[in-house]
Amino acid sequence: MIKSVNNYPVSQLFDIEAGVVYAIPRYQREYTWSKGQWESLFDDVQENDPGYFLGSIICINQTTDTLAVQRLEVVDGQQRLTTLSLLFAALYQSLKLHEKDLDDDQRVELINLKRKLVLKKGDDQLRVIPQIQNNNQNDYRAVLSDVGVISTFDTPAYAGNRKIFRAFRYFQSRIEEMVDGENDRLASIMGFLDKVSQACLVKIEVASHADAYTLFESLNNRGMPLTAIDLIKNKLLARLETTEPGKVDHYFDVWNKLLGYLGDDYSIQERFFRHYYNAFKDELNVPFRKDGDKKKDPLGPVATRSNLIQIFEKLINQDAKSHLQDIRAAGQLYALMLSRNTDEAWIDLDKPLKDLDRIQGAPSYLLMLYLLVRREALNLTVEQLSEIAQLLVCFFVRRNLTDTPPTRDLTRLFMATIDKLSALTGDAVVATVRDELLAVSASDASFRSKLEGSIYEENSGVTRFILCALAEKSMTKETWVDLWKFENKQFVWTIEHIFPQGDNIPAAWVTMIAAGDAKKAKEVQQTHVHKLGNLTISGFNSALGNKSFEEKRDRTDRQGRAVGYKNGLKLNADLATAKAWSVAQIDARTTTLVDQVISEFAMTETKPCA
Repeated sequence: MIKSVNNYPVSQLFDIEAGVVYAIPRYQREYTWSKGQWESLFDDVQENDPGYFLGSIICINQTTDTLAVQRLEVVDGQQRLTTLSLLFAALYQSLKLHEKDLDDDQRVELINLKRKLVLKKGDDQLRVIPQIQNNNQNDYRAVLSDVGVISTFDTPAYAGNRKIFRAFRYFQSRIEEMVDGENDRLASIMGFLDKVSQACLVKIEVASHADAYTLFESLNNRGMPLTAIDLIKNKLLARLETTEPGKVDHYFDVWNKLLGYLGDDYSIQERFFRHYYNAFKDELNVPFRKDGDKKKDPLGPVATRSNLIQIFEKLINQDAKSHLQDIRAAGQLYALMLSRNTDEAWIDLDKPLKDLDRIQGAPSYLLMLYLLVRREALNLTVEQLSEIAQLLVCFFVRRNLTDTPPTRDLTRLFMATIDKLSALTGDAVVATVRDELLAVSASDASFRSKLEGSIYEENSGVTRFILCALAEKSMTKETWVDLWKFENKQFVWTIEHIFPQGDNIPAAWVTMIAAGDAKKAKEVQQTHVHKLGNLTISGFNSALGNKSFEEKRDRTDRQGRAVGYKNGLKLNADLATAKAWSVAQIDARTTTLVDQVISEFAMTETKPCA
């Protein structure tokens, strides 16, 4: 079934001497990775030692002619391979900009980098061949053409709005950020290129689609290997069995209480352990400082996925019992951020902490954890904690849309904020947190620019949060509707595109939006469909779909209740009375909603949060 399984560095998978191409079959989904995945890949390579494991790919190898180009059909891992290729393209462009400064060895590296993207036997023979959905392949060719890797290729219309180009531009900006301020920019680029080349992927080759399916089934049914959390637990209990023989069952119960607070999601468990160390790093390092220098952190400056086990192994060896009790107590408070509150004393925190979760504000949980654990020493009331959580919500609405400050800076931002709080109490704590957030928050101009663009495509999660917040603002106790209700693994209320986003624009919409001009309607869709003014909240998205504007507006259920734009949400009030829908109306509604959002989530000295 399996022809081969090998752990290769990326440089070998993209071997310049090998006649190997990786083709994405047309039945595969289009390229879907977005900023979160691009960021993770770049950061993982940059922050970890050479040889970092990036995952696996599964290929079907049906090549029989050993002299021919070996064409591998990628059935799993296409997103990763395509992204790595785009990263190589961005690195190639960066080196080209320094071409006059390259020495002989570096010029060879530049040529080799090109051969990672196209075969040595033919300049236009792509190493990675994306599939054709949503213009993926043509967009990719256009990127390689723009950087000079292949011959001239016309850039498809609206390519800049699609993910292939957006990924390439993201890597361009990250590389520029990386070298900005460096004395030797070229050395910095070469060093990062070396890290990318040394990163590892497991390549599994099978002979047929049937073998690939069987392999998928086998991998999915097989138990997962031990996680970092499993290893920490095992080390902890083994240590306690040594220091307190016969009490391991008791401590196992304590451990299970901790996991009960955190839930079954491994990613959340692992995040908690990182946040715990990062929140209390200063005091956790005290016993390990030999010279009393507070600036030294023998356990590590920050907890990451790669050093988590090493950190906690040292803590366990130092005092397993005390650390287990402290971690369990912290986990009970961390549960508040996970909407697992069982204590009436914290009821006023439920809504702001739920909002913080909904806006993807998890990086700030390490700050909230510190404040909750140290609340008595800091003399903080529940009201003050709620105020801080609301500040964080405003901050993340702006941050997650503008990427200011960048994700990689967030952990250190909140750790630095914690460092300034230990000697403060009450309102001074709130004021300091506010000042730290204001100092790095995106400007109104930057925020407005993102709000006025294709916001849904930029970040659908933030978009949903904003629309729900605007809708909730006008609700009363009598008219309250839970817009976050979750049933059958999906939201009951979802984002509705007024002018539909599907490839096949209905004739009624072509007539309304573009006076019957199908080409113009497509252009409007490309530029306006994801704008804030073309979006609303509906509990019957699937029922509305591609219906005409009038049908969406006037839709009723079997009982005659309005379920279209006349559904009672103030957010839809202008839609309920509109007779048609146009580009001008989208633009006007976008302006109105943008002004409301900027007011609602203000981050200025005079108005730090609505």
